[in-house]
Amino acid sequence: QVPVLQPNNGPGLRGLVTIAAHLVRRARREPLLGGTAEERAVVQQWLEYRVTRVNGGSSKEETRAVLKDLNMHLEDKVYLAGNIFTLADILMYYGLHHIMVDLTVQEKEKYLNVSRWFNHIQHYPGVRQHLSDVVFIKNRLYTNAH
Repeated sequence: QVPVLQPNNGPGLRGLVTIAAHLVRRARREPLLGGTAEERAVVQQWLEYRVTRVNGGSSKEETRAVLKDLNMHLEDKVYLAGNIFTLADILMYYGLHHIMVDLTVQEKEKYLNVSRWFNHIQHYPGVRQHLSDVVFIKNRLYTNAH
């Protein structure tokens, strides 16, 4: 289903990204869309990725591919767009919540960068809202010591 927003004045808006970006602008929170042209492009890229790859009932293989992509991308980044918190982080968090809730401890450790990022985003003020807190174990279950 494609979300629709019917503003009081003007035509209806269709699509998750379109509506979210509109609401960000209405709230005068433009930094959430990126501060520079490059950041805006990266935010847009991740918003498109969110809609095309994360939405819907993905298969286990697709879900693993998404987690692998994100894990590699987040290896040296705090947020999806680098060092700034953006709309991409918020919408990706909401898109991944149902997946992260169902991951085992071992799977969360396998996607350690995603787990770190997700845990950070869920504790970002105002983001989690009504969603349940996903628990991450702080200490590794297994060590390399013999």
